[in-house]
Amino acid sequence: MTAQERADKVLAGDVRAIARLMRDIDDGHPGWMEVLKLLYPYSGRSRIIGLTGSPGVGKSTLTDELVGLYRAQGKTVGVVAVDPTSPFSGGAILGDRIRMQRHAIDEGVFIRSLATRGHFGGITASTRGVVTVMEAMGKDVILVETVGVGQDEVEIVRMAQTTVIATVPGLGDDIQAIKAGILEAGDVFVVNKMDRDGAGRTVTELNNMLALSGGAEHRAGWEPPVLLTCALDGRGLGDLVEALEGHWAVLSADGGRLLKQRRREGARRELLDLIQTGVMKRLMDRLQDDEGLEAMVSEAVSGETDPYTLSQKVINLALNNE
Repeated sequence: MTAQERADKVLAGDVRAIARLMRDIDDGHPGWMEVLKLLYPYSGRSRIIGLTGSPGVGKSTLTDELVGLYRAQGKTVGVVAVDPTSPFSGGAILGDRIRMQRHAIDEGVFIRSLATRGHFGGITASTRGVVTVMEAMGKDVILVETVGVGQDEVEIVRMAQTTVIATVPGLGDDIQAIKAGILEAGDVFVVNKMDRDGAGRTVTELNNMLALSGGAEHRAGWEPPVLLTCALDGRGLGDLVEALEGHWAVLSADGGRLLKQRRREGARRELLDLIQTGVMKRLMDRLQDDEGLEAMVSEAVSGETDPYTLSQKVINLALNNE
């Protein structure tokens, strides 16, 4: 099947073709990039909302509830759930899709789990490709739920137009937030499990820290709200949707200037990531084919040469195409 035929099937909503393409993107199978080239003109029309936070704060339950609320508004929804990698298969554990079973038969919802596979930053290297496919499918809203990896999870900001930071009382997330710079990254903050002791105190602490943090230029006048929710019974979820709509209104104001700015930042990051990944793959293939990598490792181990000199040699060879 040609790349054009595959792209046409995706645009026509062929679920099998879509699932197969997403699998190829995640596994790095040949041909996926040619299909994405054809789908890219159909991207850029969806709202992308990122949800992140430490493990155990209820991100999956919040995502599940948001899917239901957006579907009640008549909007189609895509979910990209970045799961921990299985130590045996190397694939996603699929816990998020198990928790979202109630949406499995809804044709307006498409859920895809991706494995981290050791990728830091809270999202996988293939997440952007899968999001592009969902945009081409015509999804109105795409929720990207990241695995909670702490200090590196702010990478979601470079992809999403709105980033939700979730926490719960009693995790000491205020200290972690300072370390991660996550206060500057968030557009909406959620203190989930509001029935726990200390929920009000956590809200106060977050508000105080937000008042002292930076990110004013990034937010352009938007004051990030700190909301109390209980995803299990739905309390506070209406406020969360209202806050998401409020942020979208700010981004869309003035001809969508801020929205274009965020999309530009995301495009720059995606381009750099693709260049880095592509150059690294071709370089490693060349080293493996020539068996040059093992020879250099031997030189470094024996002390004949240091790894810094060897790495510079490889880079110079690559740039000079020698």
